[in-house]
Amino acid sequence: MSKVTFRERVRYWFDNTMSKGTTSLIGWLAVVSVALIAVTAALTLWLAPGEPDGVSHAGEVLWISLMHALTPSKVASDKGSVAYMTVMFAGSLGGIFIVSMLVGLLSNGLKQKVDRLRRGRSRIVESGHTVVLGWSDQVFTIVGELVKAHASRKGSVIAVLADRDKLEMEEAIREHVGLGRTRLVCRTGRPTEPHDLALMNLAEANSVVVLSPDGEDPDAHVIKILLALAKREGPHPPVVAALTSSRNIAAARLAGGPDVHLVDSDDTASRLIVQSSRQSGMSVVCMDLLNFDGGEIYMRTPKKLIGVTYGEALHGYQTACVIGLRRPSGVVLNPPMDTVIDADDQVIVIAHDDSHVRLAAGKPSVDEPAIVTPQAPPAREPERMLLLNWNGRAEQIVRHLDGYVTHGAVLEIAADHPKAGTDLAGLKNLTVNVKDCDTTDRFALESLGVGLFQHVIVLSDDRFEPHHSDTRTLMTLLQLRDMQRTLGEHYSIVSEMHDENNRALAEVTEADDIVISDTVIGLLLAQLAENRHLADVFGYLFDSRGSEIYPRPAGDYVKTDTKVTFSTIVESARRRGETAIGYRDAAGRNEPPHYGIVLNPDKSETIALGEKDSVIVLAER
Repeated sequence: MSKVTFRERVRYWFDNTMSKGTTSLIGWLAVVSVALIAVTAALTLWLAPGEPDGVSHAGEVLWISLMHALTPSKVASDKGSVAYMTVMFAGSLGGIFIVSMLVGLLSNGLKQKVDRLRRGRSRIVESGHTVVLGWSDQVFTIVGELVKAHASRKGSVIAVLADRDKLEMEEAIREHVGLGRTRLVCRTGRPTEPHDLALMNLAEANSVVVLSPDGEDPDAHVIKILLALAKREGPHPPVVAALTSSRNIAAARLAGGPDVHLVDSDDTASRLIVQSSRQSGMSVVCMDLLNFDGGEIYMRTPKKLIGVTYGEALHGYQTACVIGLRRPSGVVLNPPMDTVIDADDQVIVIAHDDSHVRLAAGKPSVDEPAIVTPQAPPAREPERMLLLNWNGRAEQIVRHLDGYVTHGAVLEIAADHPKAGTDLAGLKNLTVNVKDCDTTDRFALESLGVGLFQHVIVLSDDRFEPHHSDTRTLMTLLQLRDMQRTLGEHYSIVSEMHDENNRALAEVTEADDIVISDTVIGLLLAQLAENRHLADVFGYLFDSRGSEIYPRPAGDYVKTDTKVTFSTIVESARRRGETAIGYRDAAGRNEPPHYGIVLNPDKSETIALGEKDSVIVLAER
């Protein structure tokens, strides 16, 4: 091995100093400038002593040399001997190169600084802000809902960190969402890197939302972010994260620790699709509860209701609907009417705003003659259901269906997906048949005998891109609706779609329910980011055990086309062991944004419900 020479050592040292950036370059330029000034002054004193006229000592010569180096144009006004003029010209020529390099270095350094600021690499100096880590289409839903939730707050801030250009993120969000009084702060970085997470000032954040990104194996990315968050030192704000697969929940919980609440996207969407297929309007009611536009869920500890039964508490609020209790043992919705409210209990209510929750004064206004006497429910018959298309959450949907139906129910699966109907062993109530079928083909659909089924579920085919898959779903819905009109058939249709923008197109098909799975998960994440205690409430709602939301015929509760107060409807439902939370006007079922759903109407409001209208209740099956 050859010995390292002195020249190589000097060259290596020089390269290292030059690689330190603009500051190092300016430092070398300053050294060169000092050397140039010193050489120019020395040559002047040697070759042209006493020039220019009136200069008496070396300090003045140094000053003149400095002025020529910094202002090369001064040479034009010089007078003196040839030697003096030559030295000043050489000094001015060297100054031209030095000044040019200095301007270039400063310009480049300033450009780099501006680019760094543009990319969003400065640390956020905020407190009480909500942090969103990652990027997907759900970011628009989450930011939009958080803006609504923070509408009454001053200085509200939402901070987004993603591996995208800062300006592109800001423009995309502003294009989709009106920010109002909320400030949006975007930073470019990788949420999986602790150094980039430090930009978000997480120690002062109110909550953190981790998004499941688009692409392959998104859960691995989420788990890596949770590991990076757990590795941080200092205070850990509450974290809400979405996972696409139930199989990764255990690993994510281990990675995130106790401060993380995990949302199982597939399981939540699957449960909502199943419930919507059995009760028309279920998804719209859930969307209304999940967003911050209408009725929201709050928890109260009213002293006046301690010792009162749950049934009596249903009339306890004038501007809010009681739906359940949060007890030390957990959340229970629509508990038995004789359940006594204890001092340790919190009352769960639906209200339009936190400040509008008011206790009722006096007795409720109930119209006894308008209340319909409860009838014994008819015996449940085995059902026939049709599932069109197949995707990764279809197996969960089938298993959830199995928990709802009676023994002997039949499920026909029609799809040309290679995995359709696989991994369905262990079903208790359902008999499953699988048929190969192109669900966009009219003749193939007619051959299924769709009119023989009570419920039809149209899933999004995961073999295609989301936009293309939604297009195929729309084709299937149009075919089904035309078949219903032509053949006079009657069955409920529930479809799953990806893009909220396609809902308006899907409304033309008059489907009974349209579940936008990504939007539902985004709304749920926004709710939990504001109040993580609501996780138990929504978990209870989406569970097949216990009480659930049911839109039921209005004629089962009150006389139709008769004006009654909503208190009368609440009382009629109470006598059935149910909790009424609103109603659905059939005339507005296709009118966004609420599609005829009215949650938490004023108890004294007078309404007249028709035969096609529904009362929305929390009830056992």
